[in-house]
Amino acid sequence: MSARGLLFLGGALAGLALGWQMAQRRLGRHRADLFSPVERRRSDALAYLAGERSPETARVLHDYLVWETDPGLRRRAAALLRRLEVSLG
Repeated sequence: MSARGLLFLGGALAGLALGWQMAQRRLGRHRADLFSPVERRRSDALAYLAGERSPETARVLHDYLVWETDPGLRRRAAALLRRLEVSLG
C-alpha cells in the first residue's frame, strides 16, 4: 500500500474513533440531563431518548418516571416508554 493510501486509512480510522467517542459523550450527557433540575433540559433529553431503541433506554426511563414530578413530562416519558416496550417486544 502506498504512503497516500496509508495516510487516508489512518485519517479514516481516526475520524471513526473520534465520531464514536463524541456519540458516547453525547449519549451520556443526555442521560445526565434527564435528571437535571432544569425542565427544558429534561424535555430535550426525552426528545433525544425517543430515538434510542434499547433495553438500557427503557431502564433509564423507568428510573426517570419514579423521579420526575412534573405531570407533563411524566406523561410524555410514560408514552415514550410504552412505545419503546412495544417496539422491543
